[in-house]
Formats: sequence, C-alpha cells, structure tokens
Amino acid sequence: MFKYFRNHFVSRLTECKRRRSRLVSKDGRCNIEFGNVEEQSRFVFLVDIWTTILDLRWRYKMTIFISAFLGSWFFFGLLWYVVAYVHQDLPEFSPSANHTPCVDNINGLTSAFLFSLETQVTIGYGFRCVTEQCAMAIFLLIFQSILGVIINSFMCGAILAKISRPKKRAKTITFSKNAVISKRGGKLCLLIRVANLRKSLLIGSHIYGKLLKTTITPEGETIILDQVNVDFRVDAGNENLFFISPLTIYHVIDKNSPFFHMAADTIHQQDFELVVFLDGTVESTSATCQVRTSYIAEEVLWGYRFAPIVSKTKEGKYRVDFHNFSKPVAVETPHCAFCLYNEKDAKNKAKMGYDNLGFLLQEVNETSDTKM
Repeated sequence: MFKYFRNHFVSRLTECKRRRSRLVSKDGRCNIEFGNVEEQSRFVFLVDIWTTILDLRWRYKMTIFISAFLGSWFFFGLLWYVVAYVHQDLPEFSPSANHTPCVDNINGLTSAFLFSLETQVTIGYGFRCVTEQCAMAIFLLIFQSILGVIINSFMCGAILAKISRPKKRAKTITFSKNAVISKRGGKLCLLIRVANLRKSLLIGSHIYGKLLKTTITPEGETIILDQVNVDFRVDAGNENLFFISPLTIYHVIDKNSPFFHMAADTIHQQDFELVVFLDGTVESTSATCQVRTSYIAEEVLWGYRFAPIVSKTKEGKYRVDFHNFSKPVAVETPHCAFCLYNEKDAKNKAKMGYDNLGFLLQEVNETSDTKM
C-alpha cells in the first residue's frame, strides 16, 4: 500500500512539474519571464506609453485612471489657491468692499479644489467664476481646460481600446482538451477540434502549429524550445476556413513529420509541447486576432478519434452538441507511423511481380516410350 501511494505521489509530482514547464497555457497565456534586463531598457516601456497602458491589468489601469483625474484636480486646486493667496482674495486678508478677486467665491483650499473640478469637467455651476482682474487666472483657466481635454481623451481612449481589443474575441474560440491520433483517409493523422462559439465569422482564418522541444545539434549545442513547423489542414484546405461550425483539423504524420518516429507506447515519454495558432479577422470590428493553445505529451491520445457532434433536427436546422466536443472514441490505429508505411509497402510489393535472376529456363525434349 505504501509503495502504491509513493508511486502515485511521484507520478503526480512529475506531472505537476511538467505542467508548470508549459510555455503556453491552455487559454493562450505565455509562461515566460525576463531576467537581468538592463535598467535603461526599462525606460523603453515609458516611451511606448500607449501599449504599456493597454497591457496593464484592469486594477492597475483603474488606479491610474482615478489617480490621473484626482491628481490633476488637486494640483490645479492648489494653483487656484495660490492665485487667490497672491492676489489677497482670501477672507483672512480682509479685502475691501470694492476689491475685485481673480476668482469669485474662493474662500479656502476646499473651494479652490471645487472650482478646479468644475473647470476641468466643465460643470459650470455659476457660483464661482474667473473675473477680468487677473491675466494669470485667465491663462491658468485656458491651460487647465486644454490639459483636461487631453487627459479625458487619453484615459477614455485607453479604456475603450482595452475593452474592444480582439483578445476578448479570442475567448469565444475554443480548442479540444486533448489531441488524438488515428487514421484519416488511409493516413495516420494527429487531430484537433476547434470551435467558434459566436455566430459571427472569422474572416481569412489560417491555422498552423509549432512543436517546441529541446534538441542537441551535431556540434553539441543544446537548444531549448527549438521550434519545428507543424502543418495543419482541413478537408477544404488550411486557408480561409468556413468557420461556421466546429472543425476537425489534422496533421498528416508522414516521413517529414516530427511525430513520425513516435509510437503509441513511447509518445507519453517524449518531452515536447505542441502549440496551435489560429489567426483571423473579426467580422464585426475588422481587427486581427490570434487564438492559441498547447498540448503536452500527456494530452495526446493515441488510437482515438473525436465523437461526432453535428446533427440535423426535424426542423431542418443543424445542431452542435458540445457535450461531445472533446470526447474521444477508441478506434483501431497502427502502433506507429513507420508500421503503417511498412504495411503499405508490403501490400504494394505483394501486388507486383519480380524477376528471379537466378532462374534458368531449360527446354526438355520429351520422348514417348509408349508403343502402339
């Protein structure tokens, strides 16, 4: 019993380590970090401030949004208070009855902050206003109005751009939980199912894959995350997919495939990650989006195919049953791609005739010993 639990714990620990080493998560996020980056390179993110703001998480973005407005209101409130203080408009200076202030009804820092808020958001209650007495106050009013428009445009545009990013459209594109390997059209193929959960289409869709693994070159160099192209296709081709219903994409495991030398009993011992990409243009916004997911060796099932999910109702409509979207069905499958091709070669050779060069044809004269 102890041995069983120990083996189970070791297998679970190994699986968790392999899952942590996944470069691309199932939902498309990249598991990578940058270390020892020079301090000067960090300022590059401030140069491209627009992309930096868009890539921030919502909690940081809202913090910057609120801080930008509150900070600008309070900063200009201080400036309005300084103007009133320099012009001696405050009550502690006991201004005369015929004294004309720069801004009417500013009695302290609180009223100066409220006037700054009213000016920047153009509320205009009518109780506090700038007079003709101070050119400095007029200049400050113009400067705050222009800066307020810039802040409003930048912050509202950043939030609108983040909401409308095509990354959110990618959330409605889903891939099957596992990849399967079985025969398709007489060839051994790796199959993946992908579905569009919206009725709006992706225009100009293109799907492809990358196999990530560690390789050692003939010179002895170890390349981590070496990328190998993996071509995927559907029966109608891999360009301009008609993505109205779930599609089963497949990769033919031939002699040029990186899966050619893998077998049913050795594929789970391999250390690789298959990353699948789907590029397309969103029909409603014309924005280009990319959807990606990944499969490690444990998520590739040999000897299975996907259960059918599309049926036709009595009303003549086509119905997609997502309950069977990732459901695998066991089928008879060759042990390896090499075995399948050897079997085909043997069948082809059996149908062909071969000349035996060592065979000699000799003519024999037959004499009849029968007497009549």
